[in-house]
Amino acid sequence: MSENIDLLKYPIGKFIFPEIITLNDIKKYENEIRKLPVELSSAVNNLDEVQLNTPYREGGWSVRQLVHHIADSHMNGYIRVKWGLTEDEPLIKTYDQDEWVKLPDTFNTPVSVSLNLISELHERWANLISVLNSEQISKKIKHPENSYGSLDQVICLYAWHGKHHTAHISSLIKRMNW
Repeated sequence: MSENIDLLKYPIGKFIFPEIITLNDIKKYENEIRKLPVELSSAVNNLDEVQLNTPYREGGWSVRQLVHHIADSHMNGYIRVKWGLTEDEPLIKTYDQDEWVKLPDTFNTPVSVSLNLISELHERWANLISVLNSEQISKKIKHPENSYGSLDQVICLYAWHGKHHTAHISSLIKRMNW
């Protein structure tokens, strides 16, 4: 049973930071960030309201919550990269994602609003990543819960994060035969 719940929670596997992140890896992550909006939109575009309000697993967030969460989370990720590029080891602000997905805008805002936001945000983010050099991607930020991290790790994490939640939606669609 635990194996099945882990597969539902982590359909592409748990995130693990690579020991080394090269500029070639960053280019791959940039491409993943750039293509996420199309992949996410393709996953949800034909879903109706009942389907959008269906949790991807028992006790999990609904498809609607996942889409809005990606927008919230990736806005934070983009800002974290900008802080890291413009400040010396900035202490970043965390947020309670479980509380954010319960806020009223998650339920009364069409997913198209967050899909559009993600599309525009990812265009900006990928364009920024595309011109970063080794020195810039190795800059550090301080996360109150995770000590220090480098921008290459932030970029890697968010490339995974988008695929992770898109896989939640895609695996639900497959399981439900939608």
